[in-house]
Amino acid sequence: MTRRSACSALLAAGLLAGCGSWSRVGSNSEVKPSETLTQFLNLPAYYRRVGRLAATDPMPFVGSVTSAAGPGDTTIAILALSLENRAFSFQKEGNSFAARYHVDITFAHPGAAPISVGRDQLVRVPTFLETQRADESVLFQQVFRLVPGPYHVTVQLRDPTTGNTSSASVDYTAPAFPAGSTTQPILAYQVRARAARSDTLSVVINPRGTVAWGGDTLLAYIEGYGLTAPTRVPFEVRTETDSVVYRDSLQFQGGHDVESQVLRLRPDSMALGELKLVVGQGDRQRETSALVSFSTAWVVTNFDDMLSLLRYFGHRAALDSLRKASPAERPALWRAFYRSTDPNPSTPENESLNGYFTRLAIASQRFREEGIPGWRTDRGEVFITLGEPDEAYETTPGQVGGRVLRWTYINLRVSLYFVDETNFGRLRLDPQSRADFEMARGRLERLGY
Repeated sequence: MTRRSACSALLAAGLLAGCGSWSRVGSNSEVKPSETLTQFLNLPAYYRRVGRLAATDPMPFVGSVTSAAGPGDTTIAILALSLENRAFSFQKEGNSFAARYHVDITFAHPGAAPISVGRDQLVRVPTFLETQRADESVLFQQVFRLVPGPYHVTVQLRDPTTGNTSSASVDYTAPAFPAGSTTQPILAYQVRARAARSDTLSVVINPRGTVAWGGDTLLAYIEGYGLTAPTRVPFEVRTETDSVVYRDSLQFQGGHDVESQVLRLRPDSMALGELKLVVGQGDRQRETSALVSFSTAWVVTNFDDMLSLLRYFGHRAALDSLRKASPAERPALWRAFYRSTDPNPSTPENESLNGYFTRLAIASQRFREEGIPGWRTDRGEVFITLGEPDEAYETTPGQVGGRVLRWTYINLRVSLYFVDETNFGRLRLDPQSRADFEMARGRLERLGY
């Protein structure tokens, strides 16, 4: 299913309970989340660290396995994948664009035959622009009924048109759900409560467990089983350093095979970074990791880091306002900044910021031989701001006067010269080129780029 269609339906009124915005517990502890540029550039490594499936190009995906009680003593496992349209080979079909992909899933259990499923899927979008989306634009789910115990889960994604494949694996334990127990918080986009273990669990999983700071709401669904009397179950949200940022309790009435609770949590400025949603205590405690980032497309979870990374983005007045803002003002100002810089509000992503961070990632990898981060070099600054040059020319190494690199941007009518005067491999814009670059940057900013 596409991400847009999955999130368009509303939850049925009256089925689910909720709670409000997160607030800090205690006044003396502070959360100071920090995310390095290496982590930002390596999304799969981050998601693997928090226990999710994650694969890199050519067909990147993020996945998770969620558990609930099935009939009898079985466990329902829902494997969900978050996919990006850009990974698929779309072809024009009538008035739309279509792409096909194949998913192979295996649950391997010690001493038993593996459980395997293969599915062919079709993605259809109305416009070419939709085919280029680099955010979560397609959701895939597969339900399994398992015997509780350990499993090794493997997922392979294949594009039958190009032959491209990517795979990922994770160790997973299917928990047992005796009377009096609860599920871990199930991160979801949609869910409908059920009354019995034998009922179908209707849920659209949030595979990444990621929510955009200052805007989105994180929905967590929890089921309790066989509670015989009214029961209060503790619930907390903790940072990765175990500081508590939210504390409450869930009230179950008791006397039902299955009871459910839904928490709708809106992150505030104190909740950036990785978070643990914890239900219960002692041997019945269950938890799930979530991520609050500036965007669901990037792992940037520190306010100062974000402003530093945006140093070449333009929109200086808005960024200055963000720098001067108090912590309480930052979420609303960031939300306004995100909207005002979005060239196509009809799509869920901000194409301008996504393109900027894509160029930043490329620059960091391409220009790293100078001994400083590639995005902080002169070539990185120009590449991030102006993009790929139309023409590039380099003198032969060892020539008198040092190495010289010329980048030409035809539409901007500018040629920029990078000079390595010391022969230590550090290329710098010469003074005239620096002035020409600043003029080109100014023209682009006035045009709204």
